[in-house]
Amino acid sequence: MIKNYYKLIRDKILEIIKGVGEKPYWRVLNKKEYLKEVKKKVLEEAKELTEAKDRKAVINEVIDIQELIDVLSSEIGLKKNKLKTQQKIKNKKRGGFKKRLLLIKTEK
Repeated sequence: MIKNYYKLIRDKILEIIKGVGEKPYWRVLNKKEYLKEVKKKVLEEAKELTEAKDRKAVINEVIDIQELIDVLSSEIGLKKNKLKTQQKIKNKKRGGFKKRLLLIKTEK
């Protein structure tokens, strides 16, 4: 039986697939393809986060998303201290998400 994926995977997944007796087909992405696939993977993991049913599942998806954010930051040359600085600037200008506000609608 053939299962098609065509998605970015973690580095040890090939070993895991081989360990269960399956034969993986894969290739290494160039930088442009890699960045595109990392962005797609963020969406995939975010979708899984919205479907997470318990604390453990939520934590697992947050870890995956954080890993991908770290990869993106590194690939575009954004150091963690610069990321934190930019985050503080944006929070000062537009606020954070601590007030739990949900915008229903606006009217003119």
